[in-house]
Amino acid sequence: MVDIHECAVVLVQEPDHAAAAAANPDPSSISAGAWRPFEDAAAAVVGRIQPSVSSEDRRAAVVHYVQRLIRCSVGCEVFPFGSVPLKTYLPDGDIDLTAFGSTSSDENLANEVRAVLESEELRKDAEFEVKDVQYIHAEVKLVKCLVQNIVVDISFNQIGGLCTLCFLEQVDERFGKKHLFKKSIMLIKAWCYYESRILGAHHGLISTYALEILVLYIFHLFHKSLDGPLAVLYRFLDYYSKFDWDNKGISLYGPVPLSSLPELVSEAPDTHDVDFLKREEFLKECAQRFTVPPRNFERNTRLFSRKFLNIVDPLKQNNNLGRSVSKVVV
Repeated sequence: MVDIHECAVVLVQEPDHAAAAAANPDPSSISAGAWRPFEDAAAAVVGRIQPSVSSEDRRAAVVHYVQRLIRCSVGCEVFPFGSVPLKTYLPDGDIDLTAFGSTSSDENLANEVRAVLESEELRKDAEFEVKDVQYIHAEVKLVKCLVQNIVVDISFNQIGGLCTLCFLEQVDERFGKKHLFKKSIMLIKAWCYYESRILGAHHGLISTYALEILVLYIFHLFHKSLDGPLAVLYRFLDYYSKFDWDNKGISLYGPVPLSSLPELVSEAPDTHDVDFLKREEFLKECAQRFTVPPRNFERNTRLFSRKFLNIVDPLKQNNNLGRSVSKVVV
């Protein structure tokens, strides 16, 4: 492990900007030799929290078990999405699944799945331990349970999660740097969940997908200067701590003045990276490829709804990813 108190940071900066930079230095102003020990420490943290072979095998076994159970009992297919197939889940992260039925409504399908899981919960000879089965009757129907003490969330006919997974996989591959995007998501998720306690949509906090889009925007804006997860976390904290959340929202293509709503008008971000426009073109093409198609009962005319935190879903422009966040007055 690296003792950060023994690491001397040498700043390379212009004399005229010394006072301002000393309080909050730009990562690019720190010499590579001085920055490396801190990145090594961050890499050690990522190494401890990233999916291990045993945790992947354990989750894969649970996924296959639930897939077989629902396929044989209800006759529909189940697919994993979210952090587990993306391999960015934290050690105590849950498993997100979506079940696709042919003609059943989401509510009927949810009730059938709930009944199957409740029956399995009562079986003493069940292959895996199932307990705490719950049905969440919300806009998006959800069945929650514990399988082998792992939280499993099952939604119904939700193609959006699969589109998001494909989109983020494409982004990680395109941005390269040895999966730096995924490693950064893990480090920032760990900071948000364990340190700052701001991650968790079910508790009125930010959702994982919203956080991933915020991280992606940092990559889009500062890609050239990002060489390690710690640099991404630094940029993340520095940029969003100064962002005018009261008057603006975030989209992948720049800040969105809330005064422009319900229209989504992005402001050009302040960047001098010559490859920025190429990345923007890629993101737009990729987002268009994986855009979430509206379901039969959804209206295409639905407008982006202003909340306390406003983040535009690149795959569904009228979806505010910050909608789960409740305003907290301290």
